Amino acid sequence: MSDLITDTSPSPSGVSDENGSKKSRAGALLRFGRTGAPVLPFLAYVSLGLLLPTIAIINLAFRSNAGKLTLANMKVILCTSNNQACLQYRAGFENSLKLALVTSIVPGILGTFVAYAIATSKHELFKRLTAACSGVLAQFGGVNLAFMFIAAFSAVGGVATHWLADIGLNPWNHGFNLYKFWGVAFVYMYFQLPLMILIITPAFAGLKESWREAAEGLGASTWRYWRHVGLPVLAPAVLGSMLLLFGSGFSAYATAEALTAGTIAITPIQIGAILNGNVLSGEANLGYALGFAMIVILLISVIGYALLRRRTSRWLR
Repeated sequence: MSDLITDTSPSPSGVSDENGSKKSRAGALLRFGRTGAPVLPFLAYVSLGLLLPTIAIINLAFRSNAGKLTLANMKVILCTSNNQACLQYRAGFENSLKLALVTSIVPGILGTFVAYAIATSKHELFKRLTAACSGVLAQFGGVNLAFMFIAAFSAVGGVATHWLADIGLNPWNHGFNLYKFWGVAFVYMYFQLPLMILIITPAFAGLKESWREAAEGLGASTWRYWRHVGLPVLAPAVLGSMLLLFGSGFSAYATAEALTAGTIAITPIQIGAILNGNVLSGEANLGYALGFAMIVILLISVIGYALLRRRTSRWLR
């Protein structure tokens, strides 16, 4: 009879396995708490400052003033109707895109040469100073920057304008206007150039000295080295950095608003005018539609930057 009795009590090995799995889960939760908890404030900040406003803009862009779903706002933005508002907002997008292209290509090219000179310098103090200055100047904008350029380059009372006029090079006598499109582009380059220097300088670390030595050992000239090695390696990083400059120039608002008082037709200023009720009262949803269109353009530039950055990262390992 004893042989027919089955022992249903849990085996010691089963108990140990169950305890081990519990301990492993507890350890995983503990490790997640240690690594994930410090990130939670950042995620909350991103959600409150970026994610939720973006969702709200997308929602309101497709709403009428009565709160109903509609495509009327997008029809105005996409210019499916030839009315005055359509032409006005299309001009704003054209000027914004043109401004972003100018202030990304010119500082992008100049910043690449300056960053190369900094990266190849043998003076560590010079490198640290330029990195610190670039980090500060890249964030310098808004009303302060507009006031600085007005004090320096205004037609009447500008310090730099007065100095240039003394040597017969007054820019205002040659078509320059600080308060028009090219004047705003000139001001934007003040923070776009150091921004380019700041983000492209690490890419030069990917140009290993051994590559140049190998090229010279094979009889390649300096031009052939840059053509077949240097430029192909740097091109994705340079283009990706220019895309970041494009996004910065396309979305900048405070500097142009303070400098021109809203007289130049660019999309960020038009959005501000609509939301403040300075154009048409009760057309806030049209401003949200403009913001949604800007988000789409900026998202394309960010995706392009991410793809180029992924291609560049293998050379920076």
